[in-house]
This record gives sequence, structure tokens and C-alpha cells, in this order.
Amino acid sequence: MRDEFMDGVKGVLPILLGVVPFGLIYGALAMANGLPASLALSMSSIVFAGSSQFVITQLAALATPAFVIILTAAVVNLRHMLYSASLAPYLQHLPARWKVAIAYLLTDEAYAVAITRFNRADKGGANGHWFALGAGVGLWITWQITTLAGITLGAFIPAAWSLDFALPLTFIALVTPALRDRAIVSAAVVAGVIAVLAFAMPLKLGLITAVVAGIIAGMLAETNT
Repeated sequence: MRDEFMDGVKGVLPILLGVVPFGLIYGALAMANGLPASLALSMSSIVFAGSSQFVITQLAALATPAFVIILTAAVVNLRHMLYSASLAPYLQHLPARWKVAIAYLLTDEAYAVAITRFNRADKGGANGHWFALGAGVGLWITWQITTLAGITLGAFIPAAWSLDFALPLTFIALVTPALRDRAIVSAAVVAGVIAVLAFAMPLKLGLITAVVAGIIAGMLAETNT
């Protein structure tokens, strides 16, 4: 169990290269938009979802009504339902406290390394929840530290560094090894194209639209194979 936990921590280490600048930018953005440091830190520990934290921060700065902020954050995070459904077969035997802990720690990056671990034929599902826990804890600690650093030092980070571009590059690196067959490639291509075309949709619905389109494309490609 200890080895699995540490393997989970090690599994997310390369991804932290993208998470660190993302956390710094969030902390700096929160301060630039007038959010109290305590609120910015609380969001990182309670919400623990970078994309929705960015949206919440920007909408709050515009004095957006609370129900619109809540709805938008929920829509942005709908993808986590897909992650949960994907991991459910490997975690259904666990007690509720384990499911709650892993659900809380489930992020894009944690899901990416966890599902790769569960899909390994030589590993199976034995003690895989300890791996998922290690990955989630490693990311959580990093997110809290980088948020605090962004709040404290964000104003001194030159805009020319373009740190916000590091996270998309990280996800490209995560997705590329998974492009193994026609169905997966079809899903990735369709989702990518739709995400770009639907980027301007209100309430960030372009992301959800792209996800649904990618799933449909993948299923159709697999059915026709």
C-alpha cells in the first residue's frame, strides 16, 4: 500500500511542471481581481479545481450574481462526472470514506495518471486506490503551495513568461500516449475541433459540447471498426 501511494506521488511529478505555473497564475489573478487572500486560499482547498477557480475569480470581480457563478462553476466541472464514471468500476468495492476522499482529490491530472495505472494489465485493481490517493495528495499539496506563492509573489512574475501556456502543453503530453486506436484518435480530434469552434459559447458550454461530441465520435468509430 505504501509503495502504491508513493508510486502515485511519483506518477504526478512530471505533471507538476504544468500545475506549478497554473497555481501561480491563479494566486496572482485572485489578487489582481481584488479577492481577499483568505478567500483565494479557501477556494484552492475547498473547490480544488483550477479552471472553475479562474472562472469564479473573474466573475466575482465583475460582481456577477451568485447563482450565475455557481451554475457556471458547476458546468465547467461537469467533466468530473465522466472521470468518476470511468474510475467507478475500479473503486466500487471500497467503503464510502475512500470514495469520498478520492472524489474530493479527483482532478484532470489525478484522473489521467490513475486511469493509466488501473488500465495496466500487469497491475489490475489491487491497491490501485492507494495509487489514486497518492496522486491526488501530491497534486493537492502542490496546488495549495503554488496558490500561496502566487498570492505572495504573483505581482513580480513578468507577463512575458506566458506561464499560462504550460498547462495546455502538459495535457497534450498526457493525451498523446493514449492515442492508440481509431476510436480514441477520432474522439480526440473531434473533441479538439469542437472545443475550438465552440470556445465562445456562454457559460463555458463549449467544453461540455466538445466532450459529448468526442464521446459520440469515439463510440461511432468503435462501432464501425
